Amino acid sequence: MIRGHTVRFTTAGELLGDLAALDSDTALRRRLRHYAAPDLLVIDGIGYLSYSNRHADLLFELVSRRYDAKSTVVTTNKPFSEWPEVFPNAACVVSLVDRLVHHSEVISIEGESYRLKEAEERSWQRGRQQRKKKS
Repeated sequence: MIRGHTVRFTTAGELLGDLAALDSDTALRRRLRHYAAPDLLVIDGIGYLSYSNRHADLLFELVSRRYDAKSTVVTTNKPFSEWPEVFPNAACVVSLVDRLVHHSEVISIEGESYRLKEAEERSWQRGRQQRKKKS
């Protein structure tokens, strides 16, 4: 809980794998309530993997439960126009994106990967330290 607000962070793979693994409707409904409950749900990394129609349907169900009631942050490396590639043949993709963006602030970040930048800086620092040792 942060300042009286509940927050849950999960990756897309973890969330969708967790939901898809449930074998009963009762367990699925309970788990959907678990993910729908926090004031803020952060789903990281949609777009790095492709998912089945079932995964798309599960994400749609969760987003629909939270729609107009709770805040959801989604990170993705794909523009929404490419989400049909993430969820191939899923009929709900347009409706899913529609619900996500309806009351949203979409922030597009372009530029170098900070991970690559940090790795290059570490490499440069190591090279600099090795040059100093040789001097």
